[in-house]
Amino acid sequence: MIAVLFFQYLLQIISITMVGHLGELYLSSTSLAFSLVSVTGFSFLMGLASGLETISGQAYGAQQYQRVGMQTYTAIFSLILVSVPLSIVWFNIERILVFLGQDPLIAYEAAKFMLWLVPALLAYAILQPLVRYFQMQSLLIPMLITSCIVFCVHIILCWALVFKTELKNVGGALSFSISIWLNVIILGLYMRYSSACAKTRAPLSMDILKGTQEFFRFAIPSAVMICLEWWSFELIILLSGMLPNPQLETSVLSVCLNTIATVYCIPYGIGAAASTRISNELGAGNPEAARIVEVVDYVTVMAPLVCLSVIFDSMHGFLSGVARGCGWQHLGVYVNLGAFYLCGIPAAATLAFWVKLKGIGLWVGIQIGAFVQAFLLAMITCCINWEQQAIKARNRLFGAQFSADSRLV
Repeated sequence: MIAVLFFQYLLQIISITMVGHLGELYLSSTSLAFSLVSVTGFSFLMGLASGLETISGQAYGAQQYQRVGMQTYTAIFSLILVSVPLSIVWFNIERILVFLGQDPLIAYEAAKFMLWLVPALLAYAILQPLVRYFQMQSLLIPMLITSCIVFCVHIILCWALVFKTELKNVGGALSFSISIWLNVIILGLYMRYSSACAKTRAPLSMDILKGTQEFFRFAIPSAVMICLEWWSFELIILLSGMLPNPQLETSVLSVCLNTIATVYCIPYGIGAAASTRISNELGAGNPEAARIVEVVDYVTVMAPLVCLSVIFDSMHGFLSGVARGCGWQHLGVYVNLGAFYLCGIPAAATLAFWVKLKGIGLWVGIQIGAFVQAFLLAMITCCINWEQQAIKARNRLFGAQFSADSRLV
């Protein structure tokens, strides 16, 4: 799962790197564009799809296999609907950026880049539920092979469109959109025709609409939980565009954040594994097995201890996976809101603009928020009652007639 996330995130890195060779303006505008599409689109869709880590993971653990397929279709339908108003925001992003005080030239180039990422938004709405579909069944090899193929194609395609056509920076956006769609098509075909997906493959029906209420009940807090943290980092890019010499500040901070985000694939991959294991075991009524999955020391061993931000991100990546597996996304919302928006962002703005530390101040401030977040999530994880979580999962799946005593015997 770490490798899958790594290859998928590298699509963005490759586009930024290729376009960055065109000059500082293109690097800063592309970095800003990817930050904006993350804030106003990708993070929200990814967060919503994370709701499947609770309901589909527990359904698979309870051997309700066709329910997994139906929940995946429901999520795809729901995310496509959500992507429509998000794309409208993208079409008007230049005026929004100028209104917020961004450099007009950077705003123009960023808006042009984002227009060509609209197809990627729709593809992302399909890709994220598909990723959860395979993840909850531990069918990781198909995703790994697909991600590797798409990554190799993207390198060649991005290079050709950026340097061998007149598209320049727009070529980076177009190649990214094409690559995301290629990923969707391959995974979709595998889901449709592979025998490995036969037991979870469900027929299309109106039951897709019936499941939207349950999906959004877990998807919305999942989205808020993920977005509150993700947005705090992307706001640093937005704030950097308001500093003196915005092209330089935005470019430098973008490189730093993308480096950390690449490394973050390690703890987030572990978190995805933890979410899968925990939700499967809770759905199967095995609270002790779910508790054993929680091995915080393993995160410390796996995550490279390069700097404080990597350590905090490592702890969060795993602990948030535990929360998603249990269906405790609402607690993550409160943690991220307090850690980043009451502590991190105010500290970052104070250090950057009042103490005059500029980009360094922004970075230090956001790490203060990351520390508070990791501490609070660790406290919540230590207080989990695994037997009670297993009872809740099984009662939700099988109804009130399910007997807790007979289940835990």
